Amino acid sequence: MLDILRQPWHWYISGLAIAFIMVLLLFYGKSFGFSSNLRTICTIAGAGKRVKFFDFDWRTQKWNLLFLIGSVLGGVISATLLKNDEPLKLSEATILDLQNLGITFDGDLNPSQIFGLAEFYSLKNLLILIVGGVLVGFGTRYAGGCTSGHAISGLSNLQIPSLVAVIGFFAGGLIMTHLLFPLIF
Repeated sequence: MLDILRQPWHWYISGLAIAFIMVLLLFYGKSFGFSSNLRTICTIAGAGKRVKFFDFDWRTQKWNLLFLIGSVLGGVISATLLKNDEPLKLSEATILDLQNLGITFDGDLNPSQIFGLAEFYSLKNLLILIVGGVLVGFGTRYAGGCTSGHAISGLSNLQIPSLVAVIGFFAGGLIMTHLLFPLIF
């Protein structure tokens, strides 16, 4: 069984799983959004006593917290128990693009040249992570949700604001990839 789980799976399996989950959520009247877990966690910690935004019944979001915990555990299991020793299969064009930016592809999911433990001791990389985290957090709150909430849940509910947000996410990703990333690295 572990051998089957360790093998690369075709992309459509993920698509079918996401579609199945969305149908279940729509059936039960739930709306998926990963970033809403931060609001729930802040509410559990007591932020609702000081800020009205966090004053709600967090128990209605237990299913979303379970999804968050399952995602983290799934990532840990995948990276430890199900890890195979084969390097990541990445397109030659992407490897060449990384080389042009001075980043060596080492076969891992995240290049250790950027995400290795030694990089946390670099002031530049630490600032990039902090500023990037703040920008992602601000953008998520400003857009009324994250990419998963808008692109998966919002679009499946035919919400125009989600379409606008997804277009913005793609435009921002292209700007980051082709303009800002080369300047930073």
